[in-house]
Amino acid sequence: MVFTIRVLFEWTAVALLVSYVFYRSFVIFFVLLAGIVPYMKFRHSQENRRKRSVLSLQFRESILAVSTAMNAGYSVENAFIEAYHDMKEMYGDEAPITEEYHRIVMKLRDNEQIEYIIRDFGRRSGIEDIGDFAAVFESAKRIGGDMTKIIKRAASNISEKIEVKREIETSMSARRLELRVMEAVPFGILLYLQTGSSDFISILYHNLAGQALMTAALIIYAAGVLIAERIIDIEV
Repeated sequence: MVFTIRVLFEWTAVALLVSYVFYRSFVIFFVLLAGIVPYMKFRHSQENRRKRSVLSLQFRESILAVSTAMNAGYSVENAFIEAYHDMKEMYGDEAPITEEYHRIVMKLRDNEQIEYIIRDFGRRSGIEDIGDFAAVFESAKRIGGDMTKIIKRAASNISEKIEVKREIETSMSARRLELRVMEAVPFGILLYLQTGSSDFISILYHNLAGQALMTAALIIYAAGVLIAERIIDIEV
């Protein structure tokens, strides 16, 4: 709910800014409000991607906790229960990984098989690393593989992939900042012209030709933003 309200405020601010800078029209503001639907989908997609990234990082720590518990002599099922307590202390009750491990513990208490629980976790998460781990875990559990070694190897592989992703994120952070500045520049230029040279730019408003020109400029700007966002949106 909080996220939805924030997105509503974000789009309202964008609609106000665009309607004033490009059209100086409240009618356009109300027209632009209809764009909240695709914008909401876009922001939810971003938020889901962020949550998956957080869950992936936390999953690595949880698997390390499971591996540590198994090295201490716990069975696979009890190792996941111990890892749940570790995740609760480390991240809190509301963290994604804590909620997932709480679900695992509840299903274990209902006497469900651990391999099916982990398979369900991998399917619901939508994260490739967790899905791959679940598939390997289920196969190893069925054929009686060395679970301690398998879990340790999985944790190592996930850690390596996350480190690569962190390096990419670090290298892209400066580019994202540059992109945000570039996205704001057109609005800054138009606001400056409206403030300092209003007579020069007023011809673009309140007439059909000017509005058509501003609409074309807005479409080109929006297309450029979308293309730039796709370029910097790298998933490992």
